[in-house]
Amino acid sequence: MIEKISVIGSGSWGCALTALLAGKGYKVKLWSWLSEESEKIAQNRENTDCLPGIKLPETVEYTYNNGDMSGADLYLFAVPSHAVRSTAKSFSGVIEQGKPIVNVAKGFETSNLSRLSEILSAEFPDNPIVVLSGPSHAEEVGKGIPTTVVAASYDEKAAELVQDVFMTQKFRVYTNNDVIGVELGGALKNVIALCTGIADGLGLGDNTKAALMTRGLAEIKRLGIKMGANANTFAGLSGVGDLIVTCTSMHSRNRRAGILIGKGMNAADAQKEVKMVVEGVYATEAAYKLAQKYGVQMPITHAAYEILFENRPAADAVMALMTRDKKGEEI
Repeated sequence: MIEKISVIGSGSWGCALTALLAGKGYKVKLWSWLSEESEKIAQNRENTDCLPGIKLPETVEYTYNNGDMSGADLYLFAVPSHAVRSTAKSFSGVIEQGKPIVNVAKGFETSNLSRLSEILSAEFPDNPIVVLSGPSHAEEVGKGIPTTVVAASYDEKAAELVQDVFMTQKFRVYTNNDVIGVELGGALKNVIALCTGIADGLGLGDNTKAALMTRGLAEIKRLGIKMGANANTFAGLSGVGDLIVTCTSMHSRNRRAGILIGKGMNAADAQKEVKMVVEGVYATEAAYKLAQKYGVQMPITHAAYEILFENRPAADAVMALMTRDKKGEEI
């Protein structure tokens, strides 16, 4: 039976899910990496920097001490992709064996191209790992706007447990056993969202965005199949669903960063302007390397890599995509 939940990470997603879980009556403890952030959130009962206007229930407890997080029935990781490994290592000996671990970050470890569930499985080999993903902006989840997501795990009972814990009248959870497909859809859509943002920044139109989203999904699917995913997963919530919401909403930090890049700002300055982690930048580097590793053609991803890491002008990259050799449509 789940009563106590430890949420590791107090950014926008961690706070939104803390509000959801505490609102259901669970005893939630929220961990921050910095003492200053923990104290500020505790004082205001909200993260005024990342998720302003979303008040956390009075029952929530706050800490920046890892040891305080022990004794939970379920652990939720809500830290940026590049911090998953180091954060997991810092909780070694704190998280008890057998307790379910839920990850909501979307991305890769760029140094070795590991998926985030692989990192958590390596660091906590005796704990069931569940991936929670789908079209879910923290800003809307925090406000109780109807949202649907997927809980994916190789452990069917763990996925069903997470489904029960997180499900509300406004937050619907489906289960899935295709962990690879769910993770790839969640991570790689950020690359395409950056590209649609760049198109907006260049002043291009809806036709261009539709083309990027459709052909981008084809790239994601091609790579996913090569990596062992179920092709049907990419037609679901963690595939096309997450792609649509991230490519079209101004809640998307990836799209907002892309707009700035399309207007001429470099990637580093765009990330500073957005003031939150832009996962699409990390994901672009990983996707580019994965495409090479698996021998998959991903021209949009390749163009994004050139813009972000090789300073290729965005307009030039668009022209190169449009003038590629003609071919039949592969879906």
